[in-house]
Amino acid sequence: MKFSLLFLNRFFKKNLGTIFLVSLSLLTVMVLISFNNLKQLENERYQNLLDNVYLEKTIKNIFNNLEPKYVDVEHKISKGDTLDKILKRYEISQNEIKQLKKVLKQKNNINNLELNQIIKFTIEKNKKIQIVNFEFPVNRKKKINLTKNLENGNFIYNEIKTNLEKKIFYKDGIIKKSLYSAAISKKIKPNIIIDFARIYGFQIDFQRDIRKNDTFQILYEVFVDENSEVIETGNILFANINLSNQNNELYFFNKKNFEGHYDIQGKSAVKALMKTPINGARLSSSFGMRKHPILGYNKMHKGTDFAAPKGTPVMASGDGQIIKAAWCGGGGNCVKIKHNKTYSTVYAHLSKFAAGIKKGTRVKQGRIIGYVGSTGLSTGPHLHYEVIENGKKINSQKLKLPSGKILKGKMRKLFEVNRIKTDIYISELLN
Repeated sequence: MKFSLLFLNRFFKKNLGTIFLVSLSLLTVMVLISFNNLKQLENERYQNLLDNVYLEKTIKNIFNNLEPKYVDVEHKISKGDTLDKILKRYEISQNEIKQLKKVLKQKNNINNLELNQIIKFTIEKNKKIQIVNFEFPVNRKKKINLTKNLENGNFIYNEIKTNLEKKIFYKDGIIKKSLYSAAISKKIKPNIIIDFARIYGFQIDFQRDIRKNDTFQILYEVFVDENSEVIETGNILFANINLSNQNNELYFFNKKNFEGHYDIQGKSAVKALMKTPINGARLSSSFGMRKHPILGYNKMHKGTDFAAPKGTPVMASGDGQIIKAAWCGGGGNCVKIKHNKTYSTVYAHLSKFAAGIKKGTRVKQGRIIGYVGSTGLSTGPHLHYEVIENGKKINSQKLKLPSGKILKGKMRKLFEVNRIKTDIYISELLN
């Protein structure tokens, strides 16, 4: 017995540290097991609580009946929308609408809302529905913000201007079907394509002069916002369309009264009259003798017909004064423009006149004066176009168009400097 006790005493003394560690480990394991059991029990209780059908219904009821105090609205303008109609749709009172419009009208025209324009406002739903914040886009560069002073109920007016950054893009392409489709495939903005075509509208017929595999090059400005979104486009700085291996280069020049596009000789791309006053049309009937499609007998056709869909815009082929905008018998709705002592032009069979077009109106070259139709003696939608030289109707397609401005002296030198800078810039972009 004494020996056994002595042995145990010596054993404990020698292995005291080990025994302590083993005991500590066993205690830790027991605590963890106990904790996990408690946690599992708690989870089961919580799950049972969540599974309670009555509690679930109660929670759903609470959330379904909750309404936010403030509601943010983004309304896209659609056809027929007015500010009154939009705000009444959101239960805004007439007095509130009247007050808001009064502040807006002080500096802005709010009668003409643009389609797809977005109006943003915040509504407070308390004792009464009221607007606490209103944002109205005047244009792409400016928007109006109205914030309600909750103490006196008045709106605080604030103009927000978008800071735009100018960027310059260079694009080129090969024409397979049309200039438009080729340019679109290069992600060029449609209005840039239209401007490009307008620049060359005095010397190139895009329906007949362009061949497959002709090429184009264009250097143009865009203006982007802080999100790099293109807000608007700028000038075409350089343009070239290569027709049958023949370049037609034009450079933008902007000095005093000489703003415009010029060729390498310093000659303006603008002529006294445009070759064709309509884009995207097909020559359907030339100047000369023909069998009249309605009258049925041979008759001199004293103009040029361009077939195009109804509603296609028709442009003034040159600067001048409208001397007639009325019904012209067999010509239907027609416009006659006197350009100078030598030239006048006629545009017939229009579906309607453009806004502001009437006798006495002065128009600039390229202004839309009406839209293609089939009024009068006509078998389908088309533009009948006449050029009158010294009182005599002539073939517009054979007319040698008078040149526009020619840069000379100091202006020519400045243009050459500008042209060289542009060429160097394009070269650097390509390299």
